[in-house]
Amino acid sequence: MMKKAAITGERKAELVERPIPQRQGREVLIKVHVAPMCTEYKAFLEGKPQDCLGHEAVGEVVEAPPEGLFKPGDRVVAMPLSGCGECELCLAGDFIHCLSNPMRDSAMAQYVVKPEVSLRKIPDDIPYEKAALACCGLGASFGAVRKLGVSAYDTLLVTGLGPVGLGAVINAKFCGAKVIGVESNPYRIQVARELQIDAIVDPRDPEALDRIRELTGGAGPDLAVDCSGVPAAHRLCIDAVKRKGKVAFVGECHTETPIVVSRDLIRKGIQLIGSWHYNLNDFPLLMNVIRRSPLTDSFVTHVFPMSKIQEALETSVSQQCAKIMLKPWE
Repeated sequence: MMKKAAITGERKAELVERPIPQRQGREVLIKVHVAPMCTEYKAFLEGKPQDCLGHEAVGEVVEAPPEGLFKPGDRVVAMPLSGCGECELCLAGDFIHCLSNPMRDSAMAQYVVKPEVSLRKIPDDIPYEKAALACCGLGASFGAVRKLGVSAYDTLLVTGLGPVGLGAVINAKFCGAKVIGVESNPYRIQVARELQIDAIVDPRDPEALDRIRELTGGAGPDLAVDCSGVPAAHRLCIDAVKRKGKVAFVGECHTETPIVVSRDLIRKGIQLIGSWHYNLNDFPLLMNVIRRSPLTDSFVTHVFPMSKIQEALETSVSQQCAKIMLKPWE
């Protein structure tokens, strides 16, 4: 048996005991050392009982397929979701878009089972706590930064400075870019300043678009990435980015954002990019960001033993935090 986090009611969470999951085929059983928190607070607020929480993990391989890619004792990052491992997308490193991508994640637990295709070995010089940033902490925005081609010649607009947006600041500053953030949460604004963001605009300001243009000499930023998932932020990115610019959408959103094709795309000449994760062939590059960036220490603001899951989720709901890490064995 093992312990795992569960939601047991509205704003109620606790640890429960469940059988250790059994691996099959090309799957690997992992002892979880660190489970980063992401959007689980939404289910916490909803209160529907469930014990399948968490989609990010780093840990140690316990059982693996014979003649497989991993062996017991390997330290690995377990990426979100799963993939078939055989289709064109999986073989190219884009398993996140696999059409056979089942939701089997339950990383806020002492053990998790993942397919080989969604695992990568942690370099010996990187501790578990740092390697855990390779999932949603830095990974989501890293994929967008790569797709946008961010460089030291660019100004990047980041809308939404939650954990994913703050990760975008780290990735962009590593590339040498100037970064403008859009955020109203004082706690996260302070974290962004510690991450050396260049300027911050309040989205509640009716002149926010003009403020962004003023900061870019009137032309608008070269590139933009939305990490909020808010339609108003989508519009701000599209309206603010300069002509021939690019916009990447990272924040999940299930409501419509009105777009006028002629005005917004054809005549402005911009590109809109959907970015969910990153190509796993770029994993060594992301490890270099984690290894070399001096900013990651300010990014993780809270570390909780999983035994304090209630407090951890309440902290996540408060938004007085950046990235939160759980320790399943404490």
